[in-house]
Amino acid sequence: MSRIVLSASGLRKSYGGQMVVDGVDLAIGKGECFGLLGPNGAGKTTTLRLLLGLIEPDSGSLALLGHTVPGQAREARLRVGVVPQMDNLDPDFTVEENLLVYGRYFGMPDAEIEARIPALLAFANLEHKRDVRIPALSGGMKRRLTLARALVNDPDMIFLDEPTTGLDPQARHLIWQRLRELTQQGKTLLLTTHFMDEAERLCHRLAVLDHGRIISTGSPRDLIERTIEPQVVEVFGENVEQWAHQHAALYATRFEVSGETAFCYVSDAQPLLEHLQGQGDLRYLHRPANLEDVFLKLTGREMRE
Repeated sequence: MSRIVLSASGLRKSYGGQMVVDGVDLAIGKGECFGLLGPNGAGKTTTLRLLLGLIEPDSGSLALLGHTVPGQAREARLRVGVVPQMDNLDPDFTVEENLLVYGRYFGMPDAEIEARIPALLAFANLEHKRDVRIPALSGGMKRRLTLARALVNDPDMIFLDEPTTGLDPQARHLIWQRLRELTQQGKTLLLTTHFMDEAERLCHRLAVLDHGRIISTGSPRDLIERTIEPQVVEVFGENVEQWAHQHAALYATRFEVSGETAFCYVSDAQPLLEHLQGQGDLRYLHRPANLEDVFLKLTGREMRE
């Protein structure tokens, strides 16, 4: 791995006697996009707050960009950008003014911030909105501005908490393109997301977090290959549960029924596909296994509140 820019060992944090982060170890290299995945309540937000030095761990050690955190968190954060889960732009200011005011938080002179604004607006595809106030922007524009704002101080590392939630496909793809450009420039990204396709496209490596523990880590392709069967056949229909319990085990290494869908995990799909061609009341979809299959196998299909 290239030079480590963030390392954590044995991070633990509890609230009210409940362990929220339970022995997290991480090492993220320069220029890497690292994904932190997990269901709601898995401990992702608390982990991010620990890594940024916003809260103090009960135990464990952490270094961010060469600084010990939380002791030197202030110095570390001068070289960090943050894209929060919810946009917190100032509605009273224009697009340009939001960038200018945010840069001042880092002690940057106005002239230096103003010199960076044209490139930031171009990065966010917002040159034509420079003098527009925030309420007049679409959701996608606000999200792109929040990403551009995180780059005002030219950070070495950027924390992104679900950066594309609520966006339409066009806006998501534009942000994906911009994030890839950042890693190509040598920036290091830590990304949390509930979109498995996003993690699969962007992340060089990722960790799956559940109940405060990292339960698996690796590249998306590595996790798929070592965790799940290579092919999936999704079978749909009103009588699918009855069909699954009678037939699925004959063809699939493993199967799960969720609602009106049976998920059949197989190494060779052909025998199952031939069988299904004779089941007129059932429909099916044959596809390669993906990161969502891995996520559901590791963390379960039950809802988390």
